[in-house]
Amino acid sequence: MKLQHYLGGVENLGPVSTEKKVFVQPWEERIFGIHVAMMALSNHLDTALPKYQIKKVPTKFKDFWTWGHLRAGAEGMQPFDYFRLRYYEKWLGGISGFFIEKGYISKAELDAATANYLSRPKLKSFTPPAGGNPAIDTQVVKYLREGDSPKRPIATKPKFTTGMKVKVKDPMVVDHTRLPGHLRGKTGVVYLVYPDGYNYFFSTGPDGIGAPMPVYLVSFNPADLWGKDKSEPNSTYYDDLFETYLEAA
Repeated sequence: MKLQHYLGGVENLGPVSTEKKVFVQPWEERIFGIHVAMMALSNHLDTALPKYQIKKVPTKFKDFWTWGHLRAGAEGMQPFDYFRLRYYEKWLGGISGFFIEKGYISKAELDAATANYLSRPKLKSFTPPAGGNPAIDTQVVKYLREGDSPKRPIATKPKFTTGMKVKVKDPMVVDHTRLPGHLRGKTGVVYLVYPDGYNYFFSTGPDGIGAPMPVYLVSFNPADLWGKDKSEPNSTYYDDLFETYLEAA
């Protein structure tokens, strides 16, 4: 299990950042905008809710991109790099790696562009390049307004009901997971069964999520997770968990 998946209860990681700015540096806004545009132009949106006429949008971006892809790029890093880099630096690395993998740009081209940028004196402001297409802008704005709901109707009934004891499985470790490491092998109680199912869009392979399935709000006794000495009395820990991560206790 990579450390970045297993932070719950880990001590001596240093002070918690109280930075309240969403974007600390101007370039972070650009990275966020690139990620949003990629999600808004993802080729899976013709099956989204609501459906988008994505095949009619005149974009050169023709691939599948979700939050899962972004997180996989960041969480797949070597742990020391993961903690060394700033939040949006992880985004930059994941997005750059994706563009290279899919052939939109070569590593040599990216390295050359980076070297050229770093050789220039610092600019006080940044002017975006001219161009763009109104139809692409319209699609991005529509996506920002209407989103892409993961909620889906499913024919199967949930395996567990409110009040049932469940044990968290210990699936194979992958680059990206929605299962907190500190819950593996722990026992909790189903507090709430969410209606319908939830699609994660991005398949985590042997980790088990991707297709629509029930999701549960599960409660845990913190003392069972971290021991009595490291837990606050009279407290409860809750976590939303996909059904594939659970088994009957």
